[in-house]
Amino acid sequence: MSGGELRYLSIEDVDVLAGLADPVPGDLAAALRDMRLADHHVHGCYTADIDRAQFEESINEGSPDPIPAFMTQFDSQLGFAIRRWCSPLLGLEPHASADDYWARRASLPRREVNRAMLTPAGASRWYLDTGFKGGSISSAAEMTEDSGVPGSEILRLEVLAEGLLNDGVSPAEYPDAFRSALQDEDHVVGYKTIAAYRTGFDIDWSRPSDEEVARAVEAWAAATNGPARLLDPRIIAFGIHEAADLRRPVQFHVGFGDRDMDLHRSNPMYLLDLLRQPAMAGTPVMLLHCYPYHREAGYLSQAFDDVYFDVGLTLNYLGSQSRQIVAESLESGPFAKQLFSSDAFGLSELHVLGSILWRRSMAQVLGAWVREGDWSEADAIRVARMIGRDNAERVYGI
Repeated sequence: MSGGELRYLSIEDVDVLAGLADPVPGDLAAALRDMRLADHHVHGCYTADIDRAQFEESINEGSPDPIPAFMTQFDSQLGFAIRRWCSPLLGLEPHASADDYWARRASLPRREVNRAMLTPAGASRWYLDTGFKGGSISSAAEMTEDSGVPGSEILRLEVLAEGLLNDGVSPAEYPDAFRSALQDEDHVVGYKTIAAYRTGFDIDWSRPSDEEVARAVEAWAAATNGPARLLDPRIIAFGIHEAADLRRPVQFHVGFGDRDMDLHRSNPMYLLDLLRQPAMAGTPVMLLHCYPYHREAGYLSQAFDDVYFDVGLTLNYLGSQSRQIVAESLESGPFAKQLFSSDAFGLSELHVLGSILWRRSMAQVLGAWVREGDWSEADAIRVARMIGRDNAERVYGI
């Protein structure tokens, strides 16, 4: 089929297990096709139309630069996954060419594309970080309107801190102002830090005093010319400690990201000094993405009662190789400490692909273990539901 009006598909309409070389036990296959997923770390969709260059830039995580003229970003695992799985959602045949895919997408209203992608993601709830380019992507309410799925908000700590400095809060007032602002954001269900981008994890994680924070803010304000950008490790550590005191989940970007980050300094093992502090006990620490440090994250989730992890963003960018990462994530991490996420940003294709690739990968990995007699089918279904939804609902209290 091609062209014409879209027939919006649900997750039940999409054969997410099509073409697998090995059969998936029937009840497990049905459970993975039909379950609703709690996407515990995700962003909204673009609120303005984009051109093809912007689309291709949005499927390249590593570089903010335009795609070189000698290549197309469609020639990547993610690009191939879009052509395979998103083409039918727009009324095209699977594996439509990049040109045909873009022509069809560009011919449709933006929100129609979003609905065509968000509905078959099969989400039960979006846990939305709206702190990055918040003016250009949809809010929790807009995501709910486009998808029919409720959204909850995750507050980005660095954005809160930068807002206080931009608003003229004095260094002496800053510690109390930050604490008060956290309390005022009582609608959020958790927090996120991008310390991995701003300082790396190899910093002093001891809790600074208010006086130390005030001095750091004074130096920050003096060095700021224009919009504030938080890079001071003492202020970042302060914010994380204050958020942890509220005992809501605190998300940490870990591993895979763009070139603005020193990848080697985002190894979660550098968080040991923080995790060992008694003040962190009782606060869920959520390690996001984690590749190539997903095995380290699995170890930390085993070693610390309050550490959880996902391999979210990684699945989209690995495409047909995502099975391997899912299998490795299930090696040492307790199953009650793992969650599903897509980390989709901007393009609604990423929301549905995160869901499809997770379901396929879990079917391949768990299905093999069931066929080989290592797992029962009932246990495989139970673990899939834990990771897909139940763990998030428990940790975030929804």
